[in-house]
Amino acid sequence: MALLAPASLRAETRELTFEHDVRPILKAHCTQCHGEEEKPKAGVDLRLRRFMDRLTEDGDHILVVGKPDDSEMVRMIREGEMPKKGKKVTPEELVTIERWITQGAKTAGSEPETLAPGAYITNEDRQFWSFKPIPHPAVPQLENATRVRTPIDAFVLAKLRQQKLDFAPDADKRTLIRRVTLDLIGLPPTPEEVAAFLADTAPDAYEKVVDRLLASPAYGECWGRHWLDIAGYADSNGFSEADSPRPQAWRYRDYVIRAYNADKPWRDFIVEQLAGDELAGATQTDFQKVVLDPAKRDDLIATGFLRMAPDGTGDPVDDVKLARNQVIAEELKVVSSSLLGLTVGCAQCHDHRFDPILQSDYYRLRAVFEPAFDWQTWRPPSARLYSLYTPEEQAKADEIEKQARVIDAEAQAMSKKFLDEIFEKEIVKLPEEEREPYRAARAAAVKDRTAEQKALIKKYPNALATYSLDLYDAGLQKKVTDKAAEATTLRATKPPEGKVMALTEVKGHVPETHLFHRGDHDQPKQVLGPGELTVLAQPQIEPFQPAEVPSGSTGRRLAYAQWLVSGQHPLVARVLVNRFWLDHFGRGIVNTPSEFGALGERPTHPELLDWLASEFMDGGWKLKPLHRLMVLSTVYRQSSTNESSLKADAENRFLARFKLQRLEAETLRDSMLAAAGTLNPQAFGEPVGIARDPGGRIVVGQEQLNANRDVIKVVSRGPEDFRRSIFVQVRRKAPLTVLDTFDEPTMSPNCEARNSTTVAPQSLLLMNDNFVLDVAHTLALRLRKEEPGDARGQIVRAWRILYGRDPQETDLLRSLAYLAEQTEAVRAYQGGLPPAKDPKAEPPADPQLEALASLCQVLYSSNRFLYIE
Repeated sequence: MALLAPASLRAETRELTFEHDVRPILKAHCTQCHGEEEKPKAGVDLRLRRFMDRLTEDGDHILVVGKPDDSEMVRMIREGEMPKKGKKVTPEELVTIERWITQGAKTAGSEPETLAPGAYITNEDRQFWSFKPIPHPAVPQLENATRVRTPIDAFVLAKLRQQKLDFAPDADKRTLIRRVTLDLIGLPPTPEEVAAFLADTAPDAYEKVVDRLLASPAYGECWGRHWLDIAGYADSNGFSEADSPRPQAWRYRDYVIRAYNADKPWRDFIVEQLAGDELAGATQTDFQKVVLDPAKRDDLIATGFLRMAPDGTGDPVDDVKLARNQVIAEELKVVSSSLLGLTVGCAQCHDHRFDPILQSDYYRLRAVFEPAFDWQTWRPPSARLYSLYTPEEQAKADEIEKQARVIDAEAQAMSKKFLDEIFEKEIVKLPEEEREPYRAARAAAVKDRTAEQKALIKKYPNALATYSLDLYDAGLQKKVTDKAAEATTLRATKPPEGKVMALTEVKGHVPETHLFHRGDHDQPKQVLGPGELTVLAQPQIEPFQPAEVPSGSTGRRLAYAQWLVSGQHPLVARVLVNRFWLDHFGRGIVNTPSEFGALGERPTHPELLDWLASEFMDGGWKLKPLHRLMVLSTVYRQSSTNESSLKADAENRFLARFKLQRLEAETLRDSMLAAAGTLNPQAFGEPVGIARDPGGRIVVGQEQLNANRDVIKVVSRGPEDFRRSIFVQVRRKAPLTVLDTFDEPTMSPNCEARNSTTVAPQSLLLMNDNFVLDVAHTLALRLRKEEPGDARGQIVRAWRILYGRDPQETDLLRSLAYLAEQTEAVRAYQGGLPPAKDPKAEPPADPQLEALASLCQVLYSSNRFLYIE
């Protein structure tokens, strides 16, 4: 009968335990004051069950076994007296506590004999699913499994059968090639690529498409963006409203793209980003020598990962110390969310309320990075840039600068000579008795002038002649300007100086890391050394031993990075493969990709997650084979339509269909440019500049200002404007409008998972934005060129370019009717306009071309283009 009872009834009859049911509630609401401090408030310590047998300082029974109504802890929760701060205990949680007391207030096992003040970590904490070692589960062996193409399919199908579901049919070839092409390279397939795939009847036709895409340089430009999200990449510092530029960040972006394209093992990719300077043997003092070695340069550029957090320490801020410590806190958040999948930052001020992460753990982790982020001897952003000049280039630049300064001095002397000559002409205009006093006032330094001298100069300001030569003689000013221009021209002959933004330590300098009371840097407490989170500690990392490095840096970050990729860490590989899965399927196996702790979702397919993680590590931490495994699976290749799955599993947690996904912002912009035929494939280098147009939109281009520094218009930089979105400047306070509208993430400090919204501004942008209008017009010109004089052919070509398929006859007829209506509408509009008075005015627009551009805009704006089926 118990087995047949509803789940809710079975839960009520289940025997509750302190460790499993009650302790998490008390830890979230109570133990910060009652147990984790040196002196528990009111003498009440709720960390252990047996501590509750004591009396309060007032002599009340904290807990009376079997009698919740007589238990003081229950009374105070019921009446709202506790907790005094923070969220109140929910009614459901209170019921759990009451039932536990009624059932006898039992524990699951024995409790420690003694317990020091502060939080402690139990065996139950260590047995949480994500903290346990990663096994290598056996692949399910299934009967009647003809649709199983890969081990992934076996794991998923086994779970589907438990839910009485099955895979959706395979997607058709047109849908599949558009899906995988947009997924792997962020661009739509060309009509020619679609035709070739349709014509290829070989069994491995799809595999060949996948291999071609993974070998494309565009792959790194697409998938590198996913890692840049979690790294918090931006070309500006953020933090304050100044949002000052971060001009050398792009080298880190390029490093990431190159790493993806080369399929750099992720164990190397991670170590380089966390400790590339220690790998290369570089410190602050000898960085210049190391960075000139091409074999080590990427190691140093990779440490830009640890320079990506918002950083206002180079801008005016109210509290410099706070700003410095905030940079460190944000960078630790980037590291922990990207690699550990934990909210470690919640332990900055106190022990984590939900996960077994102690406040001391937070500062031990900070101690790993502290030597490079010493907030007491802080290096502002300008001091973290390192020149790429060779000694020969530096010598040449120094010599040119020396010559230019001589010319500067000549220009200044020339200006002074002309002004002195003008002064001699002007001073004779003064009354004779005031000439010598005026001459003395002019010769005196401004700070040393007496009140009488200042008054005299104010009386005869035109006679001063110490600046603004152009006010007296524009011809003489031109001579000075021309001379100064010679120095500018000479300086332009210097060798171009590249710079690297990197992270280094100061040789021999090891700052202490203090635990900050309640996270306040002005209240330092005990000194802590580097270490791993206590709940994850293993003999391989504890006691913490720095790596041996020849450079003189501490070796802390290198030791920690090597531990993370050792294959023994329970989180890193799980977190990474879960992100790869999410980016392919639109939903993670753990759908909270940066929260693998108690507040995160549990994995829908835990065995699959562990199998993927172990395969990833066993395969050398390489991503491309994992891509191949995922996109060749039936899970990936199935249709997005499955009626039984839609009814039984609307969120598609069990993967009985492919999830319909909207194009990400960058993929949308890039696909529009590619369809129009204007996408510039130029890769790498400094970012494409952005500007604010007179309407307030952020667009690519260059601002043209008037004398008042107001924007008149934004001028194009030509083909530079049409590069891929990953190469467009990312400003934290000024995101590109077309990307921002379609959910480009704001890096604060990073993006753990992208949103995908459907809001009115998106439709308005597709209807009115100049970018959309321009690409629609350019696509219309392309269609005219490729299918001249054939409206039907132009429509078919547009569908093939945008959707990878031919239109149905009804679609064709509707489009032809739309073209006819729009052509007449444009003609009628033009007929109502007065004739142009200016003979040089541009001729009226071609009505047929405008109609075709309007149709292209409609096709761009359709869900068929905006979504991946």
